[in-house]
Amino acid sequence: MPVIVDEVVISVEVSNKAAGGSAAPTSATQDKQTIVGECVERVLDILRQKEER
Repeated sequence: MPVIVDEVVISVEVSNKAAGGSAAPTSATQDKQTIVGECVERVLDILRQKEER
């Protein structure tokens, strides 16, 4: 069964240390961001492959 992606949403969290932002995200948040980043890369690779066909 093919997977069709109609929309890709990417959210980014930016913190400013001078403005009171945290220096580093917690490990759980960092793990989630890593997983989401890998998923986004895989989806983009699949979309690029489909465009080449």
